[in-house]
Amino acid sequence: MDHNVILDIFVAQGFDAVAIVPYAVFGMFAAIAFLILERFSGAKPRSVQRLEEFTRPQRHRVTVEELAERRPNRFTEVLEKTTPAFAKPLEPKSEVEMGRLKQRLAEAGFRGDKAVQIFLGLKFLSLLAGFVLGGSVMVGLWGLSRNATTSAIIAAGLGFYLPDLVVAFVSRRRKEAIFLSLPDALDLLVVCVEAGLGLDQAMRKVTEELASSHPVIAKEFALANLQLQMGRPRAEVLHEMGVRTGVQDMRALAAVIVQAEKFGSSIAQALRAQSHAMRTRRRQLAEERAQKTAVKLIFPLVLFIFPGIFVVLVGPAAITMIRELFPRMAGG
Repeated sequence: MDHNVILDIFVAQGFDAVAIVPYAVFGMFAAIAFLILERFSGAKPRSVQRLEEFTRPQRHRVTVEELAERRPNRFTEVLEKTTPAFAKPLEPKSEVEMGRLKQRLAEAGFRGDKAVQIFLGLKFLSLLAGFVLGGSVMVGLWGLSRNATTSAIIAAGLGFYLPDLVVAFVSRRRKEAIFLSLPDALDLLVVCVEAGLGLDQAMRKVTEELASSHPVIAKEFALANLQLQMGRPRAEVLHEMGVRTGVQDMRALAAVIVQAEKFGSSIAQALRAQSHAMRTRRRQLAEERAQKTAVKLIFPLVLFIFPGIFVVLVGPAAITMIRELFPRMAGG
């Protein structure tokens, strides 16, 4: 059949070819985007992945060694090669300062051998970037003046302390994640110990089960398991894990386990009591934050909500009073 005949039939049926052009273009671009995403992602749907995890868990479960020894990405490798030259002017002069800096970085999750050099190198690069960018902007606005120089120095100072702020923020978030996930890890430890597993095997099981839901504490347990496999004493490994995380509850957990092994008491009962105490503390912290909410809401209420309510409620009465007391002014 001729194409003109087909087109005449569509026109006779009231079909408007121009009207579907936007929809056709949209469908074409949607199909192209879908094919591109499908091509470059190469990943299976999440539902299929979950089914494969249930059917063949040994292929998809992250092992302790893989979780404890993650290979650095390309960006980290570049930083490890370039930052030591910039870090030399900022290196601490004493071992005490170096230890404090390593402890800060360890609490934030940066435990590599070159973590200190990378951190100090980033501080130096941030200093230069703040001075160059801030100076360029201020010179463009004010020219070569004292204000531009002062602003460039302030921008350099802000850039110098920016890595410290980032490390402090990451450390606080990491400590909070460990604090919130520790009771769940203790409950799983209690179940594993009561099921007949040893403490080392129970820690390995906790690492495998919590790798997806609580990755931060799972990595800490994985590192502790790796150190235990290397032959280090358990008391030393647990104490180091508590110090490394910077969380008081983790230190208390290490002390409880060491004392239970030393005096021969039940580890399961000690872990259960510690888990109950941590959950109580977490509930009290949530109640404390809830009580602080009313006080914190006062400032936005006074600054933003009360003025609008005041205008809506008092505004008509004020207009009426002005009209009654000053009729000439209102009429003028």
